[in-house]
Amino acid sequence: MGSATESRDPVVSRDSPLDETDGRTAGDEIMILPKPYYEEDGITIYHGDCREILPHLEPVDLVLTDPPYGVGFSTWDKTVPRPQDWLYACIWKARTVFVTPGNGQAVLYPHPTWTMAWFRPGSIQRVKEGTGFSHWEPILVYGENVSQVDARQIKAVPQPDAEGHPCPKPLELFSWLIEAAKAQTILDPFMGSGTTLRAAKDLGRKAIGIEIEEKYCAIAVERLRQEVLPL
Repeated sequence: MGSATESRDPVVSRDSPLDETDGRTAGDEIMILPKPYYEEDGITIYHGDCREILPHLEPVDLVLTDPPYGVGFSTWDKTVPRPQDWLYACIWKARTVFVTPGNGQAVLYPHPTWTMAWFRPGSIQRVKEGTGFSHWEPILVYGENVSQVDARQIKAVPQPDAEGHPCPKPLELFSWLIEAAKAQTILDPFMGSGTTLRAAKDLGRKAIGIEIEEKYCAIAVERLRQEVLPL
C-alpha cells in the first residue's frame, strides 16, 4: 500500500515550497482566523475549510485525520480531497502526520515515511470490490515515525455519541495513535464528529479540529461536553 509509482507525488517533507515563516505558499492573502466554533479546556473547533485555516495555525506535535474517502456517503464525500491542497501544510506544521485514507484510496496519497495498520476481526464492512469483508485499514505516516508498534487490533464497535456521522473511527484507535506519537498538541483538519478531539480530551492533551460541515461541529461539541471517565 505504501509503494510509490511514477504517476504519484514524491515523498513530501518540510522542504516543500512553503514560506519559511508560517507555511503559507507564495501569493497567499493575509487571513485572520475565524472565531472558534468551540473553545474550552484546551480543545478548539473551527467551522470552515481546512485549506484556508491550516496555514495560519501554530505548529503542533501531531496531525491525526481521517479525510473523506470519496465513496459517496454524503455530498462532502463525493471525492477525495487532493493531498496537495492540505497535506503539505500539515507536514509543515507537525512533527508527525497520521492519515487514515481507507483501503482503496491510499494510492492517491504521496509516498509515506511508513505505513501502519489497524485490524478488526469480525468486521461486517464489505470490501469495495469483491464479496468479502474488510478486516484492516492502513495508516499513512509522514514525518517522524516515533511509534514502537506499527499495527494493532481494535474492535470496530458502534459509537452512539457519534451518531449522525456515517463512518466515525473507533475512539480506541485515535487514542492509541495519539499516545504512540507521544503528542501533547494535536490537529485534525477533517474533524468530522470529533473522535480525535474526544480522544485528546480523555488523554489530557490539547487539540484543534477543523470541520466544514456545521452539523458535525455540533456533534463534536456534544461529545466534548460529556464528562471524561476516570481510568
